[in-house]
Amino acid sequence: MARTRLYRDGRLEAEDFPLDDISEHLKDSAAVVWLDLTDPEQTDYDRVQEEFGLHRLAIEDASSPHERPKLLHYPKHMFFNAYAVRFNGDGDGAVQVEEVSAFLTDQALITVHGAGFDMDDVVERWDATAEDLAKQGVPWLAHGLLDVIVDGQFDAVQALDEELESLEDRLFEESAAAIREVQQRSFRLRRSLNRMRKVIMPMREVVGGLMHSREHLVDEEMVPYFQDLYDHVMRVTEFTESLRDFTATILESNLAVQGNRQNSIMKKVTSWAAIIAVPTAVTGYYGQNVPYPGSDKVSGFITSAILIVVLSVVLYVTFKRKDWL
Repeated sequence: MARTRLYRDGRLEAEDFPLDDISEHLKDSAAVVWLDLTDPEQTDYDRVQEEFGLHRLAIEDASSPHERPKLLHYPKHMFFNAYAVRFNGDGDGAVQVEEVSAFLTDQALITVHGAGFDMDDVVERWDATAEDLAKQGVPWLAHGLLDVIVDGQFDAVQALDEELESLEDRLFEESAAAIREVQQRSFRLRRSLNRMRKVIMPMREVVGGLMHSREHLVDEEMVPYFQDLYDHVMRVTEFTESLRDFTATILESNLAVQGNRQNSIMKKVTSWAAIIAVPTAVTGYYGQNVPYPGSDKVSGFITSAILIVVLSVVLYVTFKRKDWL
């Protein structure tokens, strides 16, 4: 699927026109074209490469999955790769990432992505700021695209933070199901966080490179907007790093809690073993095959029973006061 838009002097003039009309529109220096490709095939890449004169290596990066976020400069255009992030907080805590690539020329922005990325959010962002910034052309389009991606990354990191906080509240639950859930979910969330970091951390290079590109893509009017975007990127990056420490703290705390529980259980088992040892010792003593005071008499049985009860109660009270039971 392909979507197109034509802006001229900051006004939207046409939408969803055929790709064959792009060359004619670009003859006007005041025209700016947006072309969006969803899950394109190789023939689509070949057609776009011929239409816009895109570099072969940039086409390879756009068509190859799982490329790292980056910004590359070519003689006639720039290319950047980024990832939209969505966190599944209500399910298994998994992170869904969608690769988004973009080619930037003097008069065109070409975006490439999979069906999982909702381009309508970007279009809405453009429409909301068109009155003030549409005259800036390609830099404005690139800013709107990156702004939506970065906002989505922040929402995902914030959702992950809420999941970690709720997990932290369950650390001290003592039921077997809760303990197992905390252990399993903490490792899943750590895996999700690591996946987020791989696509979020390099965004500083992408936005910073656009701001200070040798092509001078961003002029004085757009600089404040890109600075604000870069500030958002830094905020998401710092948030992600803080969650990394938070996750490590939860894992360490979980291990410490489990160690304390195990120590408590060992104390209780040892205390009960000491209590059980008392009647064992008494009955063993009275079971000797030699005469002893009270042997073969009711008084001997009563004496042994009293010793068992008294010593067991004394040990129980002592261990209870020390919180060993």
